[in-house]
Amino acid sequence: MGDGANMRSAILAGGAASRYGGRAKGLERVGGERIIDLLVGRLKAATGDPPTLIANAEDAGTWVPGLVVVADPRPDCGSLGGLYAAVTAGEGPVLVVAWDMPFVPIKLLEALIAGAADYDVFLPESPGRRGMEPLCGIYGPACAGPMAARLDDEDYQAIGFHDAVRVGRLPLDIVRTFGDPEDLFFNVNTPEDLTRAEELWRERESSR
Repeated sequence: MGDGANMRSAILAGGAASRYGGRAKGLERVGGERIIDLLVGRLKAATGDPPTLIANAEDAGTWVPGLVVVADPRPDCGSLGGLYAAVTAGEGPVLVVAWDMPFVPIKLLEALIAGAADYDVFLPESPGRRGMEPLCGIYGPACAGPMAARLDDEDYQAIGFHDAVRVGRLPLDIVRTFGDPEDLFFNVNTPEDLTRAEELWRERESSR
């Protein structure tokens, strides 16, 4: 896939946030900072460059001044549409994080970059139903064709194209060295989730 020195990054800010009343959930604050700002800082620290923002909202260009904004070329296609947009937005591999994940740490992002070289997709393992977290991972250019084929078939599963590419995983025991995976990949989908995220942030601060 290439080395970390050439790694792009992207924040996925797609979707209508229907469970969040249509509001832009990545602009909500956790620990006093907007989730999007937290992620911009971490992705820049991990790759050396600011991320691209994958977003369809008309005002997305005002969210973080200076970020390049790319709209989904295949809108309304769920997470896979956003991943496809990230892969096709530039050259080489791309480190992708969904914009509603406030607790993804820099060291986990660095571990993904370090392990991705021999794969087209490199994802952290998680205890969830998929066994991996597709919205926090690295995608190489070889993914574009298989992703497009699944989109053509209206198969919008984020991992539906994996049978056509080389998939690697960051083992769960390594992921756990960065924290509880339930917290690392916690995503803010509802106002209740935001309340829980604030609680998690306070717990983390008090344990430091």
